[in-house]
Amino acid sequence: MVFYISVVLIGLFVLWGLISPTSLGNSANEALKFTTTNFGWMFLIITFLVLVFMIFLAFSKYGKLKLGKEDDKPEFNNLTWFGMLFSAGMGIGLVFWGVAEPLDHYIYPPMGIEPLTPQAANSAIVFSFFHWGLHAWAIYSLVGLTIAYFRFRKGKKLLISQTLSPIIGDNIQSAKAKTIDTLAIIATAFGVATSLGLGAMQINGGLNQLFGVDINYLNQFIIIVIATILFLLSASTGLEKGIKILSNINVGIAILLLVFVFILGPTSKILEIFTNSLGTYLQNIVSMSLRLTPFKESTWIADWTLFYWAWWIAWSPFVGVFIARVSKGRTIREFIVGVLLVPSLFSYIWFSVFGGTALNLEINTNLSLLEALKADMSSTLFITLNSLPLGFIASVVAVLLIITFFVSSADSATFVLGMFSSNGSMHPTNKVKFTWGILQSLVAASLLLSGGLEGLQTMSIVTALPFSLILVLMIVSLIKELRHEKVYRKPKKH
Repeated sequence: MVFYISVVLIGLFVLWGLISPTSLGNSANEALKFTTTNFGWMFLIITFLVLVFMIFLAFSKYGKLKLGKEDDKPEFNNLTWFGMLFSAGMGIGLVFWGVAEPLDHYIYPPMGIEPLTPQAANSAIVFSFFHWGLHAWAIYSLVGLTIAYFRFRKGKKLLISQTLSPIIGDNIQSAKAKTIDTLAIIATAFGVATSLGLGAMQINGGLNQLFGVDINYLNQFIIIVIATILFLLSASTGLEKGIKILSNINVGIAILLLVFVFILGPTSKILEIFTNSLGTYLQNIVSMSLRLTPFKESTWIADWTLFYWAWWIAWSPFVGVFIARVSKGRTIREFIVGVLLVPSLFSYIWFSVFGGTALNLEINTNLSLLEALKADMSSTLFITLNSLPLGFIASVVAVLLIITFFVSSADSATFVLGMFSSNGSMHPTNKVKFTWGILQSLVAASLLLSGGLEGLQTMSIVTALPFSLILVLMIVSLIKELRHEKVYRKPKKH
């Protein structure tokens, strides 16, 4: 039932986007305006609440509890584990925004900061840290931990509705359970489609810089079709083969590219940028977390912070289920610390290296990255790379990285959507996975047609609204269940 309802609803949306993209774009913009105007405050408060709760839980007495039986061991080693959750959780988005976001903040900074000033350059990196750091991974860790706890410790099915069983009951066939699981599928489909659309735009931008391929919807659609074939082939091999191998490849290529830019870019400046930005970010994290402009008309927070919070929330069912699936045998403390800190730190380094290099080039050379940003945001990464020694080779590596991230993210998503729509089966059939693989690619294509980047961002925010309330219920549900746990403390030695 959940499978068919979800497929029909998402299929109707795809038809709308393909038949009348202008109508879809206009309707989505109206929904976006309503959501950000009336519920922006809610996104900020819920996201901050989730971060505080996860930090508290990691250092509470429940941190020693295992996600599974007491003798369960982790299925994957730490490096593979980090690679899998990072590939699923950030991937394409980090590559797309690594250069583009800091440049955009430099020319269009947050309220009260003069554009194109040293202060604007500093805040550009700090806000990039803020958007891609602890808050994003707190959302993922909440959903992932709750699912892993109820599945591996309590024996529930791998469904979002099962994480709320202390509140709504155990019956997965109830109307409440089916509604929650359908919401999770729709949020996941649109969240992943946003990433796939960004990936298609970025690959198109890279091919334009390397080989002069035109940037247009037709070429982006062709890229989506080719990538879809690749990730469906990967999806047919299962979790232990396709996704595991791709995740390790992703991390390897990403680190290679990162080291290349760090060494050949302004190395000492990058280290200064990282140190200064991390200090400013940690010093202002609370005020940044709850910042709105109630007495001033400005869309900056809606365009950036609210978009990201909504995108992470929309992605959280997918990333949460996926990292839960690969985290059996770890303790709650190990899980939270690993999921919160390691990917966040990698994101900070990434923005310092790529964003810092781009800003340094813009400020201190004749390379006009801001003009390129205004013309086509997806090209800025490749223009930055081409300005360095061996830039052509680095650009080719970057395109390969985006493709592998594209394939692994979509592969992981088809696996998760398959589980959601197969009563929580940990081994969904290829038929179900292929259905979701094709549908999510069609959603990405229809969103690109209806509004390009803005269309992708808009639907992430709108679909995340109902799921943000489920995050609050997850916290309540987890607290209720943890209270029944018997946690034994070792006696103190005298």
